[in-house]
Amino acid sequence: MSLGFCPIASSSRGNSYCIRSENTLILLDAGLTGVKLRNAVKEMDFEPEAFSGILITHEHVDHVRGVKGFIKGCSETLVYGTKGTFEAVNDKGGKLPEEKLCIIEKDQVFAIGDIEVTAFEISHDASEPVAFSFKKDDKKITIVTDTGTVTERIDQAISDSDILVIESNHEVNILLYGSYPYQVKRRILSDEGHLSNEAAGMCIARYLKTFSKPKVPQVFLAHLSRENNTPQQAYLTVKNILEEEDFYIGKHLNLSVLEENKVGDLIVL
Repeated sequence: MSLGFCPIASSSRGNSYCIRSENTLILLDAGLTGVKLRNAVKEMDFEPEAFSGILITHEHVDHVRGVKGFIKGCSETLVYGTKGTFEAVNDKGGKLPEEKLCIIEKDQVFAIGDIEVTAFEISHDASEPVAFSFKKDDKKITIVTDTGTVTERIDQAISDSDILVIESNHEVNILLYGSYPYQVKRRILSDEGHLSNEAAGMCIARYLKTFSKPKVPQVFLAHLSRENNTPQQAYLTVKNILEEEDFYIGKHLNLSVLEENKVGDLIVL
């Protein structure tokens, strides 16, 4: 096994994913409580202490809620994030132990165990938010959520990913006619908000146009809003956009929607 991916939680209420090789375990975001995260990794037959690192994309609570609780007793586990992310977490009263912190920068390439990690900038209303790609041998996993727009840098970062996890947060019409206050709707729809189903579909279509590997990629729609989306709606909107571009599920990609709060199956590359 070169790389493996296992979703733990993916929604506006909490996000966390596991990336693994034969020798290395990485937790990407810790948006559940520490207790729930510990129980989740044990459900995957891992002990929390086995994780070499926790990567934090940004400081919002649905991505950092369980960091402190998870790392208690994990003497070898380090927490990776940008300076802006750590400062924002501290400002919100969630100060993390300084000896555990590894400050990274956008576009930095670094290693955790035998996995190569690349951080890249996203567009969100947070302090120095980043997303991450993971590589080992010729396999690549990229996870992109919490961005209001797909930049050229994001398109570049996701290219040739064997597994792509992409935000598909809301259906625009459901959001527009829903109960959210105007300012919240405006934030979500902004370039520093969240990706719509349509934006996710167009991003995936661009990705497929340049995909050059022989094996069909696996694409997961993530970070769905409970109020402004449904798994069925996200899947249908993305499917329709892809078919307009002559890309077909089962032929050019495998497409799934991640569940809100359920440990998924381990996908091995």
